[in-house]
Amino acid sequence: MGKNGMGRYTVGLDIGGTKILGALLDPEGEVVATVRRSTVHGAEGLVSGAAEAVRDVAASGGVEVTALAGVGLGIPGIVDHRSGTVKHAVNLGVHDDELPLAELLSARVGGVPVVVENDLNVAAVGAAHVLERAADRAGRAERADRAGGGAADGAADGAADGSREHEDLAFLALGTGLASGLVLDGELRRGASGAAGEIGHIPVDPLGPECPCGQRGCLERFASGKALEAAWPARHGKPSPVELFEAARAGDQEAVVVRDRFADAVASAVRLLVLTTDVRHVVLGGGVAQLGTELLDVVQDALREQAKVSAFLGSLRLAERVRLAPTHVPVAAVGAAVLGRRG
Repeated sequence: MGKNGMGRYTVGLDIGGTKILGALLDPEGEVVATVRRSTVHGAEGLVSGAAEAVRDVAASGGVEVTALAGVGLGIPGIVDHRSGTVKHAVNLGVHDDELPLAELLSARVGGVPVVVENDLNVAAVGAAHVLERAADRAGRAERADRAGGGAADGAADGAADGSREHEDLAFLALGTGLASGLVLDGELRRGASGAAGEIGHIPVDPLGPECPCGQRGCLERFASGKALEAAWPARHGKPSPVELFEAARAGDQEAVVVRDRFADAVASAVRLLVLTTDVRHVVLGGGVAQLGTELLDVVQDALREQAKVSAFLGSLRLAERVRLAPTHVPVAAVGAAVLGRRG
């Protein structure tokens, strides 16, 4: 199929408060181009910036915009994926009035269908897609090695048993707040009111600090970027998580205590997700996850320690289920492109 053939290419955009990340997927679901642009706030700036990002990333891949099968868009705020509207995206200058974003953007890109989804949901879909593609490639390579360098039968079918295990995960976003996107058996789980995965507002300490949601002792008051900043304020101009982990690495015992307490809280979030959904994987994403393997190591250590007191928890192999979000591609933009294809 040519690039301008059946229109199977899709574009995904991840729109945040400061930047728009875009990705172009080819008919096989591979990322063939990416783009980054600054976000312009307000309804008009938002629509215009998104349209320019679509045109830019399509052009980078040598694809005509009118040949696209669809455009997906991930955005913070209250999103109605059925109508393609968004409101209360305050970091983008969109407030109480519903913005018909899908309709307006489609009109700017030649009538190509547009779907709009919550940013956390597209991140979960993107992580599942990227991990599954990586597993497919590894599986093909392994089968080719066994076959003596030739392509084995069924090489494109994914795992050897035909399963799509990476399409069953929770994307745990450790950002300003704490929440999770859920992909269960390959299907995005939004919930009856769109609140699926909002584990940050599950109270875990009735005597804990007040939460902006109106409750007390919510999990995100202990396991989020904002919680880390409160426990270890930045002192040297670097992000608080970076300074905390640097201090702990240098042997600062107070920093070690704060770091380990945070790791315990994140481990509790992982445990909560597995015990309620039994996902195969919990993928750590968001700003704090940019710490990389240092964060992963302490969270896995905390999960192993917690499992020592319970044979039941030990049987779940929680530490083995946790991994970091892929960093070589913009996973939320990829997830938006996947949803654009399904839409």
